[in-house]
Amino acid sequence: MATASAADRAAALNDDDVAALDRLRTVYQRLRKELGRVIIGQEETIERLTICLFARGHALLMGVPGLAKTLLVSKLAETVSLKFNRIQFTPDLMPMDITGTDILQETADGRREFHFVPGPVFANIVLADEINRAPPKTQAAMLEAMQEHKVTVVGKTSRLDPPFFVLATQNPVEQEGTYPLPEAQLDRFMFLIELDYPTEDEEVTIARSTTGDSIPALEHVLTAGEIIDYQHLVRRVPVPDHIYQFAARLVRKTRPRGETAPAWLKPLVSWGAGPRAVQNLILAAKSRAALSGSYMVRLEDIEAVAAPVLTHRLITTFAAQAEGIDAKQIVSRLVKETVAEQV
Repeated sequence: MATASAADRAAALNDDDVAALDRLRTVYQRLRKELGRVIIGQEETIERLTICLFARGHALLMGVPGLAKTLLVSKLAETVSLKFNRIQFTPDLMPMDITGTDILQETADGRREFHFVPGPVFANIVLADEINRAPPKTQAAMLEAMQEHKVTVVGKTSRLDPPFFVLATQNPVEQEGTYPLPEAQLDRFMFLIELDYPTEDEEVTIARSTTGDSIPALEHVLTAGEIIDYQHLVRRVPVPDHIYQFAARLVRKTRPRGETAPAWLKPLVSWGAGPRAVQNLILAAKSRAALSGSYMVRLEDIEAVAAPVLTHRLITTFAAQAEGIDAKQIVSRLVKETVAEQV
């Protein structure tokens, strides 16, 4: 809950924005409740997906098969009344298979004309399933759509309707026949969301609820227009100066050639996060603050989003891998040290 005083809120946000943030918090609780009727556990995953949605970011989901990634994304689209498409990426998938293409059609007067047939990327929520199975050219077409919110086919540009939210999945247990995303392309994703196995009790509940005759239909909680309005609202959430400084300081410490990088990090990281990481830290923190009912970004918001924002942006060295140290552990230690310095 928010801890800012009424005077602080008045100085930062107008009354309409304060009321809108209160409504957003209520809507978010309804959204979590609806998704919880179908998705057992994975509460942190639901929170992070929602943070990305309202921050206008995209997310990469990493998890073994069977963790309900596709079901979660499709049900999220159902609850927010958005058009949803799933694209199964395969080694023979071509760019036009996702963007669409021109086809020759005969008109009523007998003439032949090319007409553009939109591909599955023309949706509000797109699940790019196993994106690392497609060749680089197809990945590039998908990433262009993510970045530019448009596609170009045969020299013609078509805009994608907002809101546009891409969730890509990678399967960590299969490497044969895959084309891993380059680090520069991973940087396009706001979050890396790692899904873990459910607990024993959750797994029993999953078995009970999914082996019946039907899956419950979920209520519509939001519309596309309301989501766009809330996305604008999230961007207006104020950020204190010390939070901007903390985010920049944290990201700069990930760069092993930088002056502020700690000595223990330099042999473990070959490449750190870029400026886009600072932007994503702030945007994700704004979204989390808004969803949790805060009227401004707090240090705890940055701490909560640091791992999903930074983990996929750090390239570890062979020495780190040999010692069993991964990027997530490095980010966790950096956050603790930077928070200690801030205090």
